[in-house]
Amino acid sequence: MSQTSKKLYQKLQKQYSRRINLDLGRIKNVLGKLRNPENELNNVINIIGSDGKNSVLTSLKYFLEANKKKVNTFTSPHLYDIRQRFWLGNRFISLKEIKKYKNVIEKTRQKLTLFELLTCIYILAATKTDYDSYNLLESGLLFKKDSTNLWSYPLAQIATNINYQHQEWVHPKTITEICRQKVGSLSKKTKIYVGKQKPQTSKIIKNILKKNSSEKEFYGSWKVINKNKKKYYKDKKNLINLSSKKIHSEGLWENVGLAIKVALDLGVDIKIIKKTVPKIEFEGRVQFISGKLTKNLKKTKMLVDGCHSYESCKNLAHFLGKFKVPVYAIWGSLRNKNPDHLIKNFKGIFKKVITIKIPNEPSSMSSFDLYKIAKKNKFCSEESKNINDALKKIPKKEKKIIVIFGSLYLVGHVLSMN
Repeated sequence: MSQTSKKLYQKLQKQYSRRINLDLGRIKNVLGKLRNPENELNNVINIIGSDGKNSVLTSLKYFLEANKKKVNTFTSPHLYDIRQRFWLGNRFISLKEIKKYKNVIEKTRQKLTLFELLTCIYILAATKTDYDSYNLLESGLLFKKDSTNLWSYPLAQIATNINYQHQEWVHPKTITEICRQKVGSLSKKTKIYVGKQKPQTSKIIKNILKKNSSEKEFYGSWKVINKNKKKYYKDKKNLINLSSKKIHSEGLWENVGLAIKVALDLGVDIKIIKKTVPKIEFEGRVQFISGKLTKNLKKTKMLVDGCHSYESCKNLAHFLGKFKVPVYAIWGSLRNKNPDHLIKNFKGIFKKVITIKIPNEPSSMSSFDLYKIAKKNKFCSEESKNINDALKKIPKKEKKIIVIFGSLYLVGHVLSMN
């Protein structure tokens, strides 16, 4: 992250609350005072869910742009530069534009959370792009009162995998209520896509959407299948070979498959999709990296993954289980991610776990608390002060994989160092 970008984000963090406060009233009030610029955006596609929102959005962006369409995107969080949250047709937003739109919003004299402010900045910036641009928005925590739930007639709404995250924000704390918060407020005048779910979750979602009059497509009308040691996207009309040197996990392939289904329905030619799949890459998601951090590491591959849910950690563990070399982990986590539950996925996978406090994250767990959790779960473990200190605690000579995981904030920090 450039120092200018870093300072701007730090200023926004101090000025605007990072606390989650689910209420659409504030942002609708601000947008009303700005003459509802959100109504100027066309081809809006909301992407909601617990896991996979960013990879579905990224894949769909690749397909639409390969089809010569202009695409704007709003994502959260950014990995190492606030500008990453706002893609505007063919470029990221500038810091000058962020400051300009921030000043416009502040003239309304309305109090917003940080995420609400950033949503408003996206809307104002996107109105200056081509009229027929696609607008892909990744939702925040849930969806019912999320600041991206602003359009009554979006082009489409996509539900990725929904699982037992964020239960602290729902009552009762059940998967049914989480599903209700995420899909119960979807538009009745759109097309809804629901990605692969656990059978119980799929049943809950279908029941919630039973009275929703929108056209609906559920996983099963398309699938990602394995056949003769190869992977394919399959629906009633199409069979597409899925092969890439950049996509490594089953979960990510499911998200690509969901994006393929949407792209086909939006008119993207199957030939374009086949050519585009190998080009897709997901920064910070089961990603092998090289750079400053790896230049002195011999016989070593370094992988980063921002996984912070049980399902995404299970997905990473499944991928790492394929390797026959030792796997060392550098682990950081936020307090509310139930790290004791997540680390259990990696039994038999990690030779050693080095714990770290995520830099500049007030809600990060201490390295000592994570160390205690790792030891409790019978992992060989050690604390570290920072990334460089953690790397020193890993043997240099043996052939190995180092995986840095547990939070997108940690991964963003690592990528900025690298």
